[in-house]
Parts: sequence; C-alpha cells; structure tokens
Amino acid sequence: MLQRFSKYHGAGNDFLIADNRDGHLSLSEEVIRHLCDRHTGFGADGVMLLESGSGKDFNMVYFNPDGSGGMMCGNGGRCIVAFAADCGAVSPDSTIVFDAADGEHIASIPVNGMKGEKTVRLKMKDVSGITAYPEEDGFFLDTGTRHYVKFVSGLADYPVLSEGPVLRHDSRFAPVGTNVNFVEVAGGPASTVRTICTAKGDSSTLEAEGPASTVLSIRTFEKGVEYETLACGTGIVASAMASFVRGVPPSRTAGETVAYSVRAAIADLSVEFVPHRNNGLFCASDVYLTGPACFVGYVEVQID
Repeated sequence: MLQRFSKYHGAGNDFLIADNRDGHLSLSEEVIRHLCDRHTGFGADGVMLLESGSGKDFNMVYFNPDGSGGMMCGNGGRCIVAFAADCGAVSPDSTIVFDAADGEHIASIPVNGMKGEKTVRLKMKDVSGITAYPEEDGFFLDTGTRHYVKFVSGLADYPVLSEGPVLRHDSRFAPVGTNVNFVEVAGGPASTVRTICTAKGDSSTLEAEGPASTVLSIRTFEKGVEYETLACGTGIVASAMASFVRGVPPSRTAGETVAYSVRAAIADLSVEFVPHRNNGLFCASDVYLTGPACFVGYVEVQID
C-alpha cells in the first residue's frame, strides 16, 4: 500500500502525519523507526495519525521515533491541528476539540498564514504536583509527558548530549525515565515572537502580546528520540511552570494568568497558565502553549 504522509514542524520539532479517519492504517514499531530515521528513512521526531474521535473533531495518536507511544506531544499537538485544518477535517476559524493520550485538548488557529505557516494555541492538560531538587536546581513534573527541568548557566555551550542521557536514565525516574530540559533565564525586551519556517526558505515574524522582562531559553534531550531536539512542547510548558515555582518573574501577567516567553532553537513560543495550590501542592490550570506550526511537504512510502 502506498501511503502519503504530510511533514510539519513546530518550532523545529518535526513530524510525519497521516489521515487515518477511515482506520485503514496500522503502523508497526519497525515501520515507525524506519520513517523517522534521518539516514535511511524520511526523518522525523515522531509520527502521528489523525483518527476519528468519539464526539470530538478527531483523535491524535502519537508515536516516538523508537515506536513507543501512549504520551502527549505539545508541538505534535499543534502540528496535527494545523494538519487537520489543511486536510479539511476542521475549519481553521473554529474552536477545535480533540483527544490525545492524556485526555481532551482545545485549540485555535489565531494566525492562518500563507505558505503553510500557522500559529496554533493549544490547551494543555492541568498539572498537579511538582518535585523540587534544590541541591541541583532541578524540578520534576508531568505536563502530559514526564519532564525533568534543570536551570543552568551558559546554555549555548552546555553539555546536553552528555548530561541529558544520564538524567534521562536516572534511577529516581525509573523505570519509565524522563525527558530532560536545560533552561537558562534571561531578562530584556522580547516584543516579538519569531517563527522560522524553512519549508520554502521563508520566515515570518508575529507580534507578541507585549514586552517581556523574562525570556527562558531551553534545550531538551528527549526520551524516545534519545537525542536533543530543536524544541519540545510539553518540555517548554514544564520549564515555564518550574520557573514559576523557582521564583522566576513571569514575562507578563493578566489577572490570575501568568505567561512566560520561551526561546527554543529556531522559534519563540509562549506558555500561559493559572497557578494555584491544592493541599499545599503546586497546581496549574488553563494551560496554553502557543507557537508556530509549519507545513513542510509530502512524502509517500510503500507500507506492506
């Protein structure tokens, strides 16, 4: 069977996505690993299937490059929303509701740009609980996927590829393991959110909500990819919440909502949430991740 996949990237986090609303497609771990291999396949940080949802617009099925699944991917969620709009499964002007491994998500497309470039605002799961490791300036929490956040200096030269695997397999997070995010806090103006979509060599800049005094720079070592990726949506959300608990001033506030500007390798994103306490535990509700989702192109593969 010849199957077409659409390739998208969200802040450089790239995915192969197929329309499986008729249920014709079943992917083995071997096929997923081949598709994601950047030398012998097409290359991607993950594979997603858009499937029919019970009472929802669709169901998002996500797979890591190693073939594992059962988790949420924030940038993947934004990309599959863009894909759903492009393939006609949803209207880009509507409120989009879909299910993923961690439950229901709500999304909108505030900017439906030309040449396959969109800005997607995605509601993430509520978060309850965070574990602090003060001696190493680290925090552990689950934002749809498990994340360890470590605050560092000199992020650009930080040994992510050597320290990342050690923390990813740390016995404290066994047997499942964890994604690892290295975060550096900086101040200064951030009056724009830059989005870089390299599918056609073009780039666009979108206006942000206003100036920001805090910018979080982030690099992530992803479990399942087992390497550094250009961005990780659930990791970006986790890093913003860890920053709040650590006492890092938000980039901006609006009533009870706090927001952080987060700088990944090739794009800036925004995280918003309402923090509160429940029996002494840190909790966050009304969590939103906003950033670019860009169409790259089509690939076709023979699947036996």
